[in-house]
Amino acid sequence: MTSFAERAGRRPTIADIAAQAGVSPTAVSFALNDRPGISEQTRTRILAAVTELGWRPNVAARALGGRRADTVGLVVARPARTLGVEPFFAQLVSGLQARLSADLVALQLLVVEDVSAELDVYRRWAAERRTDGVVVLDLKQDDPRPEALGRAGLPAVLVGGDGTPGPVPAVFADDHAAVTVLAEHLAALGHAHVGHVGGIPAYVHSARRVAALHDAGARLGLTITTVPTDFSQDEAAAATRALLARDERPTAIVYDSDVAALAGVTVLAEAGLSVPGDLSVASFDDSELVRLAHPPLTAMTRDTFELGELVAETVLSLVRGRAVPDVVSAPTSRLTVRGSTGRVPEVVA
Repeated sequence: MTSFAERAGRRPTIADIAAQAGVSPTAVSFALNDRPGISEQTRTRILAAVTELGWRPNVAARALGGRRADTVGLVVARPARTLGVEPFFAQLVSGLQARLSADLVALQLLVVEDVSAELDVYRRWAAERRTDGVVVLDLKQDDPRPEALGRAGLPAVLVGGDGTPGPVPAVFADDHAAVTVLAEHLAALGHAHVGHVGGIPAYVHSARRVAALHDAGARLGLTITTVPTDFSQDEAAAATRALLARDERPTAIVYDSDVAALAGVTVLAEAGLSVPGDLSVASFDDSELVRLAHPPLTAMTRDTFELGELVAETVLSLVRGRAVPDVVSAPTSRLTVRGSTGRVPEVVA
């Protein structure tokens, strides 16, 4: 028998299920929510009607009724093209989705132009209760997002930060310690002039890496030259060329991402420079990209997939009303030495 909803070409409702099963809407509600008050025979008849009509719960209506949406949101204010080639982002999202999926929670990803647009999305999601909580990336100096999320009452977990308590809980890995270890490695190889191809200066994690590298340089007697970029391959290549053009050319270059490092290695090859014979190279994140390079690149290794799982676990705990520390510590990156770093050459052309 064809239902009225099917004939009308609209989404079936609880009333349609009741009519199909020959029961009241209240009985349908009891069956769908697994509540007592109806017989097993009636429950079976209602569930058969649900299957026949192809009914699915209305997430918005369920949220308005105070139930969870079973969705965690992630809004990213970066160029989509840049994200598409960034191993860190891909692995983080994979880890997030893996942990959320284990609890049948979906990840809702949205890419926007800027922080203003991101805030608009949060306000809409909070008003419509479209998501149970959100994950926040790329904390900026004087960032308005944590305070705004607190005011909106939307549970949020920050990835990164500076390791101090803030308006929302944060999952924090100590990049300062990681960068210090890398600087000590280069100093032990005799490098005195180190170039650094960094990220966006407004980002807290980028600023922390710059500060860490310069602090370590001052202690170890290294001259550090940082060139900021937007994390794109083109800007990484341009930054590498700028470092090579300096009167006092660095003997080692540290890159803030694997994609940037590979772009830089290409520039070095074009300039006829060998790695590590003429210039040492090191990177962050240690994705498959740098392990497949020739030579494989020295890198600060971290399990970004595991980091994503930890972030998901934290946001799920927050949504479910469990106690969450202000700062959740993630493992610090460890140095993995490979063939791209060596002793400083005796003569630099």
